[in-house]
Amino acid sequence: QLVESGGDLVQPGGSLRLSCVVSGHDLDYSAVSWFRQVPGKEREGIACISTFDGPRYGVDSVKGRFAVSREKNTVYLQMNNLKSEDTGIYYCALDLPRLGESCLKQPYAEWGNGTRVTVSS
Repeated sequence: QLVESGGDLVQPGGSLRLSCVVSGHDLDYSAVSWFRQVPGKEREGIACISTFDGPRYGVDSVKGRFAVSREKNTVYLQMNNLKSEDTGIYYCALDLPRLGESCLKQPYAEWGNGTRVTVSS
């Protein structure tokens, strides 16, 4: 099971830390990715981390502002200097890690319910 939290309404330039609490899986042998969904747009992979790969960032606009990390049974997405285009629902997803394959490219079988991030003044 994956449970996201930490989404909120924040002003541009602000920060948020999203959490994805993982249960029922060995996080030491897994791949976890954060995705963002915006209405009318395709879901995009933001960042991922896995046993064999990562951290990796799938969107150029978040590089240098977002950081994905893993501690015990939780995967975090630290988001700094937030911009209006970061608005969306953020999902974490989990699957087994794939040696030799980028965690940005692999499929994910298990998903959380998402947490909403709104960046607005």
